[in-house]
Amino acid sequence: MVEELLDSYIIEDIGKRIAGDIVWSKDLAGAFRKWREMFGVSQGELSREMGIKPSVIADYERGRRQAGSELIRRYVSALISIDAKRGYRVIKELVKMFGINYPFILDMRDFKSPLSIDRIIKAVDGILVNSFVSDKKVYGYIVTDSIKAILSLSGMEFYQMLSLMVNRAVVFTKVTTGRSPMIALKVAPVKPPVVIFHRPVRLDPLALMISELEGINVIVSTKLHEEDLLKGLKSLLAES
Repeated sequence: MVEELLDSYIIEDIGKRIAGDIVWSKDLAGAFRKWREMFGVSQGELSREMGIKPSVIADYERGRRQAGSELIRRYVSALISIDAKRGYRVIKELVKMFGINYPFILDMRDFKSPLSIDRIIKAVDGILVNSFVSDKKVYGYIVTDSIKAILSLSGMEFYQMLSLMVNRAVVFTKVTTGRSPMIALKVAPVKPPVVIFHRPVRLDPLALMISELEGINVIVSTKLHEEDLLKGLKSLLAES
């Protein structure tokens, strides 16, 4: 599974979790060293991957240099890149440990900067079906196979999924009427700014009513295939 997802949300999510752990640590130097050793990477190997001198790595791990966000991102990316060449030995274990391998998520990304709903509509060849247009900004997207979600989601996993929806466009594929997703979102404590249904058979009036009451914009994507939808969404990454 992981071998096929080098550019997937799984790798990106793991990288963010590692970077977050480093930033959150009271001992930044120790956190750098901890993750390098967890990946089984030497300072020399890491420095070659990052294109810097080994002494620079040593300085960060001894607290002689203060790391900014860009350095932390490069540090973590280099560890993941080295692990990729080794067959993702560490990443596979982290996937299990973090429990982020959701089979119903087709893709999940964050934008570099927030986008307007109008730009989302254009990217998915969408039709806005609400009577209003929210001025909320969208910070990313999550694409969900609605059938797999219904069949596989436990109660706890549902709430874990809700945490991934914050400020993201939530895209549902294989939707018939949109009623079930909107009912689930109505009782959810976290509401996405926009929901996208990919080529529903028809849009249930109750789903639209809920979206109006909850202030959630609903977009119907007319993209012919899921692959086209995913490609349209990924095009937003370059725009943000």
